[in-house]
Amino acid sequence: MLYLWIKAFHIIFVVTWFAGLFYLPRLFVYHAMATEMVSRERFKIMERKLYRGIMTPSGTLAVVSGSWLLYLSPAWLSQGWLHLKLLLVALIISYHFYSGRLLRQFRDERNTHSHVWYRWFNELPVLGLIGIVILVVVKPL
Repeated sequence: MLYLWIKAFHIIFVVTWFAGLFYLPRLFVYHAMATEMVSRERFKIMERKLYRGIMTPSGTLAVVSGSWLLYLSPAWLSQGWLHLKLLLVALIISYHFYSGRLLRQFRDERNTHSHVWYRWFNELPVLGLIGIVILVVVKPL
């Protein structure tokens, strides 16, 4: 029964984390397009609150609960699909931290990317999510 509770919360944390991973770069798109100081300051607040208040706690709890699931089911560690999934998770974590770096650049008025660049950047977690879900559900390896 404990396993199912952990799994349920893991899914909740992943969904919440990915909501932030999808929305923050969209805020970056609008921030990069903003010309008025009032708008840029508003985006800075929204980005900071999303990153620190939702994304980072959700991502941390997703990793902790996922690790707990692995602890309870160590046999998964011998399966190829899990190795690839963990690689994708590591890439998503890197994306998360890189987004934090971009956030700090916006905060310091040092953004060097266009809104078009952020539109493309916004698509990367979609690819990771698709890969992770297919690996977990289909287990092709």
